[in-house]
Amino acid sequence: MKVLVTGAGGFVGRWLVPALLREGHEVLGTMLPGERPMEGLSEEERRRTRWRPLELRDGTSVLAAVAEAPDAVIHLAALASGAEARRDPGLAWEINAAGTARLAEGLGALRQERRGDPLLLLISTAEVYGAAPEPRARMEDDVPHPLSPYAASKLGAEVAVAEVARRTGLRTIIARAFPHTGPGQTDRYVVPGFARRLQAARRIGAPVVKTGSLEPVRDFLDVRDVCAAYCALLARGRTGAVYNVASGEGHSLAELFTRLATLIGVRAIPEVDHALVRTADLPHLVGDASRLRDHTAWAPRYSLDQTLQDLVNAQTD
Repeated sequence: MKVLVTGAGGFVGRWLVPALLREGHEVLGTMLPGERPMEGLSEEERRRTRWRPLELRDGTSVLAAVAEAPDAVIHLAALASGAEARRDPGLAWEINAAGTARLAEGLGALRQERRGDPLLLLISTAEVYGAAPEPRARMEDDVPHPLSPYAASKLGAEVAVAEVARRTGLRTIIARAFPHTGPGQTDRYVVPGFARRLQAARRIGAPVVKTGSLEPVRDFLDVRDVCAAYCALLARGRTGAVYNVASGEGHSLAELFTRLATLIGVRAIPEVDHALVRTADLPHLVGDASRLRDHTAWAPRYSLDQTLQDLVNAQTD
């Protein structure tokens, strides 16, 4: 299968491209114009992956990216930083919602022109659910109530994809990814950020580590398990369905901080810095992935402790 991966140079793409190649797919990866292909691939993986520029704000660029009529597209490319989306909500909507609408439209045109029957796997976010009235695992039939520009723009992408599917017959699947982490994730995100600050505290003997709020509960998956889920959806997901990609287990950020401190071997007291606290942060975000398991037989392979250990090891290297 010829698979186009948008945003292939990002954190998830770094793990998804090799996973697709191992399954025998022909992979085309996109990156922003002027970017260099990502590091971390083996020489063989680099040789087997073809790269294309993609600017989601440019309709001509989008049409050029889909011109090879891929059999499937895994749409990772997005403005994924919640902080950046809050600074410029319009930009988040332009990239995440309008950009996805352009991509879906281009793929729908391929089908209408009988140049293929592509499948679009849209990678959305669990943040579209918003805050639940009580702490429970979220299900795909829950009504979305986004509480951030990032989440709202991703829900806009879902709406755009559904509209194109109804009008053109484009085959689509939506994956709502719950938080995930692992080796190679930038420390702008909470888990690698904790690890980086704890390692610094160990080096200099600092007794205190600044954090944001440690009360939120999150459902963290290993990025490698997330990529396995996307591959499974590509092969066995049902057209038109929405799937949670989640472990079903909740862990407070306080628990994650303590686990990382133990792994790193440092005794440091967390101290909340209000400059690091996210406004409108969701208190509880855990998902029910029964539909994904039932339809694809996917199940996570990495324990949280293994994920954290591998992340720490990668930072140390």
